[in-house]
Amino acid sequence: MKDMKWKILSSEYLIKRPWLTARRDVVELPDGRINNEYYVLEYPTWINVTAITKDGEMVMVRQYRHALGQTNFEIVAGVMEQGEEAIDAAKRELLEEAGYGGGEWREIAVISANPSTTTNLTHCFLATGVEKVSAQHLDATEDIEVYLFSPAEVKEMIKKGELVQSLMLVPLLKYFSGI
Repeated sequence: MKDMKWKILSSEYLIKRPWLTARRDVVELPDGRINNEYYVLEYPTWINVTAITKDGEMVMVRQYRHALGQTNFEIVAGVMEQGEEAIDAAKRELLEEAGYGGGEWREIAVISANPSTTTNLTHCFLATGVEKVSAQHLDATEDIEVYLFSPAEVKEMIKKGELVQSLMLVPLLKYFSGI
């Protein structure tokens, strides 16, 4: 197989903020063509959690998403802190956002939102047998409601298009398909 990697000739950061880092690369393709404006968004590693309670209910959260101007149901998700392991970030986020913990955990996927323009990956976890262990511990900018749904209800939400976040649909669909 031929090497298809692009050579970065130069990079310029356009913005470097805690939640948004964008750069413009000048790249050379393997055949020698030059692209003077290739934009890359740098994000930290993300995690998400498909959490199932001891009673077989699915832990979902509901929050406003400003870019779409919508309030959506989602699974718990968040950002890995510097030096944190993905499993530890997932457990921390489930506890902070929903107040749930315990259970058995396993990673079920590592996915990219868009490998052509974003640098990060999302680690997807399945947590079974979780239970309510505390109140929420939300960040200052978070406004999150916690809901429990049966698997049938979540499937119906997916069918109706009520869950729109692709990084959350992948692990849910993987869970429901048994893969």
